[in-house]
Amino acid sequence: MFGFVVGKAKRPESGERRMTIGTPKKPLRVGIAGLGTVGLPVAKWLDGGVEGLELSAVAAGNQERAEERLQDFNVAVPVLGIKELVAVSDIIVESAPPEMFVEIAETTLKAGLLFVPLSVTSLLDRMDLVDLARETGARIIVPTGAILGLDAIRSAALGVVHSVTMLTRKPPAGLKKAPFVIEQGIDLDGLEQPLMLFRGNAAEAAKKFPANVNVAVALGLAGVGPEKTDFEIWADPGVTRNTHTIKVVADTANFEMTIAVQPTPDNPATGMIVPLSVMETLRGLVTPFKVGT
Repeated sequence: MFGFVVGKAKRPESGERRMTIGTPKKPLRVGIAGLGTVGLPVAKWLDGGVEGLELSAVAAGNQERAEERLQDFNVAVPVLGIKELVAVSDIIVESAPPEMFVEIAETTLKAGLLFVPLSVTSLLDRMDLVDLARETGARIIVPTGAILGLDAIRSAALGVVHSVTMLTRKPPAGLKKAPFVIEQGIDLDGLEQPLMLFRGNAAEAAKKFPANVNVAVALGLAGVGPEKTDFEIWADPGVTRNTHTIKVVADTANFEMTIAVQPTPDNPATGMIVPLSVMETLRGLVTPFKVGT
């Protein structure tokens, strides 16, 4: 269900909401920060009715546009600031622009809530937030997103892992806005052959492709660490889907996995499976029956 979990729940004081294993008596209130490619589908899903969960409110950079997107919802959903959003929620889903990550994360974790971030590359730069979560009793849960096999790599990482490699191929349109591509003046228009843009480790890639390598960072956090996770990213005109191949060599198991994710029409850097992954992460918190980790 998720690639990275930190923090330990504190013992609730009298009168506090208690989050327990299984379906809680009261629905968990979900606040969504960012109402774009991922946030909007998740909000619509919650608005449709999900046992054990309810949409409390949303936060968005453009309040007027957010209110327009919420007009057809079954239940009136307020558009709030980050502090107000946290005050009325038990869980915060972060699907906002990277520049908003720190404010959302710190406010959520200081309040001792459950934090579900999509900007995993931003988390990599602020791993001190793990300590904050530990201090306040909050938890950080990173959804699997557009990748697979994080349960297997987490299990293998409890033993001896010799190598973890990941190779990503994306249609050129999904990489045109990457800072590294812009800074290097790489022209991806009219590309006829696959072009390797980067080879190194996931931590280095996160700085050059912050919107494109969340999956590689999640793999690193789940396994041997981003610095020890070998990574390549290619602009490939021959693929129509964001394709990720993972190879793991460990004492307990060797495995290789490939996933080809359909990009969203409005944001080719994000796969269509990502909002579904967030939904499953949230559902897994309250379902009485769950398969896998």
